[in-house]
Amino acid sequence: MAKKKQEDPPAGSPAWMATFSDLMNLLFCFFVLLFSMSSIDEAKLNEIIASMNSSFSVFSGGATSIGDGILVSNGMSQLNELSEYINSTGKTAESDTDVEAFEEYDQEPAGVQELIDELEEANLKSNEELAELISEAISESNMSDQIDVTFTAQYVLMTMKGALLFDSGSAELKGEASTLLDRVGVILERYANGEVEIDGHTDNVPMHSAKYADNEELSSARALSVFYYLIKNTNLNPGSLKHSGMGERVPVADNSTEAGRSRNRRVEIRIYNAN
Repeated sequence: MAKKKQEDPPAGSPAWMATFSDLMNLLFCFFVLLFSMSSIDEAKLNEIIASMNSSFSVFSGGATSIGDGILVSNGMSQLNELSEYINSTGKTAESDTDVEAFEEYDQEPAGVQELIDELEEANLKSNEELAELISEAISESNMSDQIDVTFTAQYVLMTMKGALLFDSGSAELKGEASTLLDRVGVILERYANGEVEIDGHTDNVPMHSAKYADNEELSSARALSVFYYLIKNTNLNPGSLKHSGMGERVPVADNSTEAGRSRNRRVEIRIYNAN
């Protein structure tokens, strides 16, 4: 019976080798990209290298050859001599240079906090000037007894008493509220270059009606009523207006007195710094 002719092995490298080579190429490209995107503070790196050289020196304090090294010459199992080896390479218990270098490298760059403070101070001054302009406009419109103006580094705050805008337990604007909101709208059109937020607030007296379940719903409805009025009667950008109901959660006065509860029933308009 004739023997079958033995087949020659396939030419070229085995298939697994080609796959392995492709994988190595991809990993190489990946690490090259990581290296190219990394940024190193050369000055800080040099400080760390200098500190490590002085603390873990293998040139002055360390062994001069493999044969002279404590751990290598005596065997890597001699771990009980590890502290002696470390001290022989220049590391001393009194030296904290390397720790200080790493701590300094990990700290926030110098001057960042100063820049933050300067920016906050500039925003505070800008909002102080804006608050003065708004106060003047309110005074000229004879509304000083109806609107209070305060400011922070983030915003200028206009506060209106709830009784000027709504009846008790209602979120429907009073007829006379339109005059007040029209003047507020003019001020916002003139001075509000950033985001504007309308917040409704109530006192802590529990309430429940057929329309509103609690103070949270009532305060949200009141903020929404002011929002709708300003959208309809001004040229303000709706995208820059927000509204929210805060209920009784952010009081500004003592709710145990009628005068305090009256102050807590309010609508606030925040004009945020455009910067």
